Amino acid sequence: MDKKLVKVITYGTFDLFHQGHYRLLQRAKQLGDYLIVGITTESYDKTRGKLSVVDSIMTRIENVKKTGFADEIIIEDSPGQKFSDVKKYNIDIFTVGSDWTGQFDYLKDYCKVVYLERTKDISSTMLREKKQHIQRIGIVGTGRIANRFIPEAKLVSGVTTQGVYNPHKESALQFAQKWDINAYTEKEEFYQEIDVVYIASPHDTHYDYIKEALAHGKNVICEKPLVLKKKQAEEVFSEAKEKELILFEGIKTAYCPGFQKLLGIACSGMIGAVRNVEACFTKLEKPGSRERTDRLYGGSFFELGSYVMFPILKLFGTEYEEIAFDTIDDENGLDLFTRVSLRYPSGVATATCGLGVKSEGRLLISGTLGYIVVEAPWWKTSYFEVHYEDAGRIDKYSEIFLGDGLRYEISDFLALLNHNEKNAFKLTRGDSIALAGIMEKFMNEKRLGRG
Repeated sequence: MDKKLVKVITYGTFDLFHQGHYRLLQRAKQLGDYLIVGITTESYDKTRGKLSVVDSIMTRIENVKKTGFADEIIIEDSPGQKFSDVKKYNIDIFTVGSDWTGQFDYLKDYCKVVYLERTKDISSTMLREKKQHIQRIGIVGTGRIANRFIPEAKLVSGVTTQGVYNPHKESALQFAQKWDINAYTEKEEFYQEIDVVYIASPHDTHYDYIKEALAHGKNVICEKPLVLKKKQAEEVFSEAKEKELILFEGIKTAYCPGFQKLLGIACSGMIGAVRNVEACFTKLEKPGSRERTDRLYGGSFFELGSYVMFPILKLFGTEYEEIAFDTIDDENGLDLFTRVSLRYPSGVATATCGLGVKSEGRLLISGTLGYIVVEAPWWKTSYFEVHYEDAGRIDKYSEIFLGDGLRYEISDFLALLNHNEKNAFKLTRGDSIALAGIMEKFMNEKRLGRG
């Protein structure tokens, strides 16, 4: 009796083909006798949130063919196709990389599911043969935002998360184990093996890490707030420019497709001249959280102020005439709730944020002919309305917002690295410097003023 042919299937985009792809296909082939490789179309990649795919599908097919591991290549172009393919091709083993662990367990009723350990180290040797190579990202910090970053980064073609650095060894090891990446406790080794530094550490450490990364010749994405002093912002941007490196502040709202549509309509004249902007973002943090216990760098404004100030700066500019802060403080002196009032030559604005007081979080843009309203979470803009004097006339707009939104900022950062500056206006150097200046004013008036 003939031995049954063991059929294996795997899927991927296989963009900017590298040795990680090669090794996955090699191990997939070793699982059985016949390997089917599904390659995604550009349109399907977009619907599932994969951004910045570079190679055409024909190039990607050819690269997979060249490995010699694929016995058959098929095209994946719709949701639910994996289940259909398993049945159609009588698949015995379904396999993908371990960064998808658990997500395809539903197929276990129909075939064996194997998650192959991902390639943690992407060498630049093979990649330099291409005009555009994979950017190896090293993360500094292991908190909430760092945990959100990794699943978002894997949905941007052209980047890979190489590893994480944390001066606290145990934190680095736990984080690395969770995400199946490298842990670094020595800075020099960390910098040697990466191209890009993603800084997701506490606010007060940003300046030193940015300086260090730039000194090592690394491009930088730094979570908001970039720094807490205007001169520091000017200094690090100047250093980045001098070294011809990219320094990029990660305020995800800036790169959100819906927010860009919103700004375009607000500035188009549809609601006339903008005269008032009100932005509010509040959430209730636990009393023992870092945000509510760090006496120097905690509090609502340092945590959420960048979000609520951002639409004001984009609509009215950075040259305000007056600024005033009002706070409701916790017993430890940290601000549970902060309201910032600004006056401009052409209008007024209010930015409100809170960690211990809850309010209606919305963005309101008032003009001479109408107004725009975006309900919470407006910082992830996916829907907004334009209202006019005629109450019966309401224009409604929607735009897709995928995941946590970090993939949009990573994609725009990657575009800058590849010398595509068409989106550089979304969050400019001037915007970041102005935000740092406002953070400094707040710190001076509300923190140092108390002694």
